[in-house]
Amino acid sequence: MPARPLALVTAAVLLAHLAVLQTMPSAAGLQPTIARPIITRHIELKPPAPALPAPPAAAAAPASPLPRPARPAPASNPNRSTALAERPAGAMNSVADPPPETPSPVTAAEPPAPPAPPPREDAGARALALSIPGSVRLHYNVTGEAKKHSYSARAELLWLHDGSSYEAKLDISAFLIGSRRQTSVGRITAQGLAPTRFADRSRSELAAHFDYEKGKVSFSANTTDADLLTGAQDRLSLFMQLAAMLAGEPGRYPAATTIAVPTIGPREADIWLFTVEGEETLNLPGEALGAWKLIRNPRREYDLKVELWLAPALDYLPARIRLTQQNGDFVDQQLRYSEKP
Repeated sequence: MPARPLALVTAAVLLAHLAVLQTMPSAAGLQPTIARPIITRHIELKPPAPALPAPPAAAAAPASPLPRPARPAPASNPNRSTALAERPAGAMNSVADPPPETPSPVTAAEPPAPPAPPPREDAGARALALSIPGSVRLHYNVTGEAKKHSYSARAELLWLHDGSSYEAKLDISAFLIGSRRQTSVGRITAQGLAPTRFADRSRSELAAHFDYEKGKVSFSANTTDADLLTGAQDRLSLFMQLAAMLAGEPGRYPAATTIAVPTIGPREADIWLFTVEGEETLNLPGEALGAWKLIRNPRREYDLKVELWLAPALDYLPARIRLTQQNGDFVDQQLRYSEKP
């Protein structure tokens, strides 16, 4: 349809609607409608802002330079510790039970100091349980080597005591070799043997004297005096002291135990360290005998290697003694038999 006829038709329709509205009664309480201008608004929609990354869960709040005021302590709840102990770790920050507040340094109570540990027992300071072996005479077969020459000999160890004093004597004699005697005398105390004199005689005699009042050991060989340490033994009384220690408390010296004994020779003093190697069976003339083997290994050049086999059947007195020098010379004495003195 052409545009002009269409505009005429539209105008005629609008006039007809206006005539109808003006002829409607006002009894219904309706007032004529007042035409108002139409106002339009333009709203600009911006794209949503990008989301910020969430802070790490483990990040801690920065420390405030000023102390926070103290908060009143929460009411005690006797079931609180049990509830926290039984709750899984992930439930600590639940809504029903907020996380516990960090107490202020001003109001937090100091945790009770842990109880002091009991004093550690010093095995060396604990009193020795000793059982002094009875008087006896022990006879040995001896084999040895001196300057590449082998030899055989006989030896005798005499051990005597009356409960308060003792005497020990070791004699070795060999054809074409000569003889050697060691003697030790002293007292029997609560700590075991306390030597007063040790002598070693081969071609001439060398002796060591124990002065307990001065705490010194002096030597006849014109060597410097040595300090007299607690529990010191000479090279002969040492055998009986070790026997008394093992007989008194065998369970105290299992395999791999180290026993330190200050030991006095005819010229010098040293600390001999014996290691308990374990129990062995000795095949001796006429019988097999069980014994505990102890060994002193050399720590320095020219130290004497000492091997002892202490037999329970002999009140732990030595059933075998083997001494080896640094150049290979040795003396090995093995029990033949024992008898009462």
